[in-house]
Amino acid sequence: MRSVAFNSLRGLSRAGSRFQPATLPRVAAARAYSTPSENQYEFIQVSEPRPGVGQVTLNRPKALNALSTPLITELNTALLAFQQSPSIRSILLTGSERAFAAGADIKEMAPLTFSKAYLDSFIESWSNLTSTIKKPIIAAVSGHALGGGCELAMMADIIYCTKTANFGQPEIKLGIIPGAGGSQRLTRAVGKSKAMELILTGKSFSGEEAERWGVAARAFGSYEELMEQTLKTAETIAGYSKVAVQAAKEVVNKSQEVGLRDGVEYERRVFHALFGSQDQKIGMKAFAEKGKAQWVDE
Repeated sequence: MRSVAFNSLRGLSRAGSRFQPATLPRVAAARAYSTPSENQYEFIQVSEPRPGVGQVTLNRPKALNALSTPLITELNTALLAFQQSPSIRSILLTGSERAFAAGADIKEMAPLTFSKAYLDSFIESWSNLTSTIKKPIIAAVSGHALGGGCELAMMADIIYCTKTANFGQPEIKLGIIPGAGGSQRLTRAVGKSKAMELILTGKSFSGEEAERWGVAARAFGSYEELMEQTLKTAETIAGYSKVAVQAAKEVVNKSQEVGLRDGVEYERRVFHALFGSQDQKIGMKAFAEKGKAQWVDE
């Protein structure tokens, strides 16, 4: 059996799935922290639209939010700030009604050589959010999510979209292939044959199809409904114990990396570890007493 490091699991808790989100716990101001300000960024916007929810909005409207290295650098900075914030408990990542992100910036990629891309690890930093951000990320996708935009959406923990959203990996039309995980995550979501068809033809697919195939969790009839329901889900998640939520994200992600037997054993170890937390005691006591759990995140 694979060895599992449990130091990071101290304080994890497991709340019963029947609980409704409780009032967000008060956060001590012992650690200095400030949410990044709007004027700190050129290509994104940040906000806290609901209690415990941090939002990052891609903001290159003239380029349909095309993903460039400067934009990704800002995105990683903002996400890391939310990760370190004691008040943020879930994260919403979105673009505009017209485009989540229409792809990578072709002007930046076109002059690259093999040695330049290889030695500079071009596009590698795009995947930082999958390894450094432990809080749940929900992508709200409207309009175009093509190439790198589709890959960025698939890096999120949950995808909500409009029924008319336009997903795809059209890199083959440019003489290249997906480079930020598209061939791997799309295949895991839709299966080998469907992924082969989409990637080899560059054919796009709708938000309705994304929901039906398992790429997206839910698809909505309008942009307004998409944003409202995404915020509602983010706020729901923010109402649970931080450590239980982080543990849940960890074990689900582990299922994408290991076989079933190893994954079940890993899940059980994390499950056992949760019984060492205060939130597990708080959650089960509140359930027994038909009250609301007041999480302490310990």
